[in-house]
Parts: sequence; C-alpha cells; structure tokens
Amino acid sequence: MTRPARSVLNKHSKTCALVLEGSEVKARLLAERIETLAPVHVDWVRFTCILRNAPLPGVETLFPAPSKDVEDEPQSLHERSERGIRLMRLRKLLSKLPQSDFSPSAQAMELAERVCETLGDDFVIYPEIRKGHDFYKHRWSIERNGVEVGWVGFLASGDSPRQQAQSRTMHVNLYGTACTFARHGWRDHLANVIDEVSGVITRCDLALDFFEGLSGGMERVKFDYENGLCDVGGKRPKCNMVGDWCNHKSRSFYIGSKEAGKQTNVYEKGHQLFGEKDASGWMRAELRWGNKLRVLSSDMLRRPQDFFAGASDWHAQLLREAEAKFIPESVSQEIRLAAETIEAEVTKNVRWLRDVAAPSLALAFQYLGENMFLELVENQGVPGRLRRFSRDEIKHAYGNAHRRTSKAASIGHAFA
Repeated sequence: MTRPARSVLNKHSKTCALVLEGSEVKARLLAERIETLAPVHVDWVRFTCILRNAPLPGVETLFPAPSKDVEDEPQSLHERSERGIRLMRLRKLLSKLPQSDFSPSAQAMELAERVCETLGDDFVIYPEIRKGHDFYKHRWSIERNGVEVGWVGFLASGDSPRQQAQSRTMHVNLYGTACTFARHGWRDHLANVIDEVSGVITRCDLALDFFEGLSGGMERVKFDYENGLCDVGGKRPKCNMVGDWCNHKSRSFYIGSKEAGKQTNVYEKGHQLFGEKDASGWMRAELRWGNKLRVLSSDMLRRPQDFFAGASDWHAQLLREAEAKFIPESVSQEIRLAAETIEAEVTKNVRWLRDVAAPSLALAFQYLGENMFLELVENQGVPGRLRRFSRDEIKHAYGNAHRRTSKAASIGHAFA
C-alpha cells in the first residue's frame, strides 16, 4: 500500500475536521431545540451601548495590586484556576494603560466578562488588547478553545466628528459559533444584560433549520418567491441567487436586502458543513434583522420564533411546517419608529417591575397597609429612561406592555 501524498493527507484531514465540526454543530442545535421546545436559533448578535451605561469595573480592576508575576500571587483555588489567572493578567494590563484609555478599557473588559459569564464557562477574554474592528480602536477578544468567537470594541480609530461620537460607545459582536456553543439559557441572560446597559441591538440573525430538508427544496423557495408568497405589504422584496443552481450544489436564495434591515438567506446548510456530496438535505432559512430604519427589541433573544414569524406570512408558514408555537411580532420601519421606541422602553420598565421589584412591592403592600403604601409610591417622578415621553404616551403604551409581558410569561411557563 503506497503512502498518500502530503497534499492528499492534508485535504483528507481538513475534510474530516469539517465533518466532525459539522456534526458537533448539528448536535448542539438539536439539543437546544429539545431544551427550548422552539426551533428558531439565534445565530449572530451585535449591540452597542454608551459608556455611561456600561457596567463599572470592580475595585480590584480600578485599584490593581502592585504588579508582580503570576507565580508570586497567593495560590488560592480561585487564583489557580485558568479564569482567575487570566483576570489577574487583564488587570495588570489595564494598570499599564494611559489614563485616557483606562476607563473605557476597564468598562469594556467588564462588559466582556459579563458576556462571557452569560455564554458559559468555555468562554474567556483573551488577555491582551487587540486592534479593533469596524472603526473601533481596540477590542477585547472573546474566545472559546483558543478561537475568537466574539469581541467588545471600544474607543475610536480616528478623529472625525462621527468617530468621536463612536468613542463614547462600546460594541459587542458575537459570532455564530458563540451562539451555537453557548450554554442553555444564554439568550435570556444576554437580553437582560442588553436591557441593563440600555443597549441598542444592531444585528440579530434568526435561523430555522430543516435537518431532513424543506418540502420542495430550493426550487420551492424560488417558486414561492416568483409567485408572490414572500411579498410583504403588497411589495416584492429584492432577490439574489447564489451558487451552482444548474447542478444543485451549495445554493442560496436571498430575499430582501441588508439596506432595508431585513434579509432572509435560504441555503443548503448540509453542503456548507459537510461538502457538496452531503445527502442529508439539511436546509436553513436564516433571517437577518438589522437596525437600519428599525428598532430591534431585546425580546428577539427571548422569543426568536415570534420575530421570525413576524417577518412575513411566508416565514410564518415555514414555522408551521416546523411545528413551532409562536405569536407573530413584526418589526416596523421608520414610520413607526417613535411609537416602537415608547413601546420598547415601557415594556422594559414593566418587565423590570414584574421580574425584579414585584416581590418587594408585594411585601410593602402587605405589611405597610394601604395608606402607608400609597405614601411610598405617590408623587414619584418618571424613571429616567421614560422622561422623554409624555404621560399620555406612557399611559397608552403601559397597558400593551403589561399584556405583552404577561402573555410571554404565561407561554414560558407553559413550555417549562
């Protein structure tokens, strides 16, 4: 038996690696579907927040101990752990930064640590500041198994007025790998983090997988589009066909556009992960929401199937074929931007009241009595995030927000 050439071995090794990785991805997606009882997977998330709303660094970060080698540190169980050693290195790195860069760097590191805690124990911050992306000067890399799966960008790379405004923000970008291999429940926890920092979601990808294939295949998608089934509001979105359609390999059908803030890519996922000879028929419909002309609610992370169904009647039909339970929720464009913003802010307020403050309010009402309780809550000002809206606007949105959050909670209990 002759020894294969090195190039053949390398090609074989890469193929095996891709197949193993693809199988692991599929296993994770199936496990998530069983855990959540919902077929829609969040596959990419990006959000921005302003510095003053970002989490403040802890005392150990603000006032790091005098620099010394890791080996000289007290060897407690925590400090002997990999995460503990990384944190010590990060804090020492921060202490050496110029004063003007220290605060944004420390806040970005704190936010990156919060995101890692949300994703799970496999995710860590790379212990060096790297060059930034998307016009940010620096970034903290979020890694899993030594591979970057996300980052937190901070400070601006230039001096233009637009970039100076960007320097007062930080940006979190989580790739599909981070979303796929995060622990169960990460979506709800990340949504809470976004709400806490008043974050603005700039991208959220929602993926619906048909592991055994979609009825009618890629030809059905093209047929549906040509016959107006993908139309929204009487208008036909743009389309784009990519791949080898003549030989039925690695095909993609794009509906909509990034410029409009809503684009769906239906493609042969099995070919992407396992190669063109894959016979599983695995197809994915990936809806990519962007914040151009839209406000993307953190509820997209909590109820991705509702926002997938809300994209169009055609999207809702795909979910029905996947036997999903959902309540369609649309994301309106700029014409309703102000109203959507009021609804979003009031919904956050009602959710906080129900999930965080309600137990304390219930105790106060029970033990203070009605008169003392009214003294406690009467003549209070409007919360800071709602002060830009009138009382009438808040009043109109409050009832809708209560019904929406109550309905979401009841559905969550039903699935639990």
